[in-house]
Amino acid sequence: MGQILLLSNGHGEDVSGALIGQALRSMGHSVQALPLAGLGSPYQQAGIPLLGRSHEFSTGGIGYTSLRGRLTELVQGQILYLLRRLLRLLRHGHRFDLIVVVGDVIPVIAAWLTRRPVATYLVAYSSHYEGRLRLPWPCGELLATRRFKAVFSRDQLTADDLTDQLQRPVQFIGNPFMDPVLTPDDALPTARRRIGLLPGSRRPELEENLLLLLQLIEQLPRDADLSLDLALVSSLEDAALQTLAGRVGWHLERGVLSREGTLPLKVQRGAFQAVLQHSDLIIGMAGTAIEQAVGLAKPALQLPGKGPQFTARFAEAQRRLLGPTVFCAPGKAASRDNIEATAALALDLLERSRNDHELQEQCRREASRRLGTSGGGTRMAAAISDLLP
Repeated sequence: MGQILLLSNGHGEDVSGALIGQALRSMGHSVQALPLAGLGSPYQQAGIPLLGRSHEFSTGGIGYTSLRGRLTELVQGQILYLLRRLLRLLRHGHRFDLIVVVGDVIPVIAAWLTRRPVATYLVAYSSHYEGRLRLPWPCGELLATRRFKAVFSRDQLTADDLTDQLQRPVQFIGNPFMDPVLTPDDALPTARRRIGLLPGSRRPELEENLLLLLQLIEQLPRDADLSLDLALVSSLEDAALQTLAGRVGWHLERGVLSREGTLPLKVQRGAFQAVLQHSDLIIGMAGTAIEQAVGLAKPALQLPGKGPQFTARFAEAQRRLLGPTVFCAPGKAASRDNIEATAALALDLLERSRNDHELQEQCRREASRRLGTSGGGTRMAAAISDLLP
């Protein structure tokens, strides 16, 4: 059995890496992980040991952020942190039979520098953005070398495009991050209609996103048949949530956020999967979570915020990636006009999610086309295992 190192650079990438790692361990391989950005919590939760200590930054690590986010990265020392992680990789890389990259150009370059065999899951890139993928230099040149034993894409369009560009086979066999949410979860009580709200996971952006979602809820009419469920990460504890909500006239009691004259908002911790599965409509300010919603054939409605991650620019790119079942109302991000328009669009989509058969079929079609079927993690792990002597 082989010694395998998972190399990833972001929370969503860590989630996929951990799922691949679990499948590889079940096959008997020894697996470690080196997250280049963030704590690597998904690896720790999966029982996969980290190569050295990790640290979390407010922007979530080197990624698709606003100018403010880039400046924050510099001030917080993320560039120096990344360099230290790369030095750790170079010192220890020789111990591994195979490096598995989950991410984009940064871990691709890092893995190439180890001179070890590499398998790459390009979860961060898609030809759906522009029709023809323009890989940043020197990503394409490196992936075409013999050191990279296998390349996996996140959708079939990208696999076909890169097979032509790189003059080598690129495979699409599913996305590991879809596997958990495709497993049935009945953790929530039944509701006639349900909207799931996803404020994201990165703090302090999470707090700003949540305040915008509360403003949105204030625009919705009271409806006893409608359940509003907030999928919230554990890092924002009840005391901090109460303080935050109290600033805008909301109160937290027994897991429910309420304000006079508005619909109550049920806080769901540890039930992210159930919220996604049982909602008729997802309103989100997140990356991977919106992708998972689309993969479940749910219409998704964006509410762009102030960033540094989920900005109007990020939201627009996300719509190109995920297609016509991701919606966004007009207006400047975080403005009152945009919030009011989003509330009106939410009510329209909620009705259509139940009665518009054309939209339902479109959601199913785009789910298969953009994200693939369940079991991607197991299939990818099997293909990676086959690369080892």
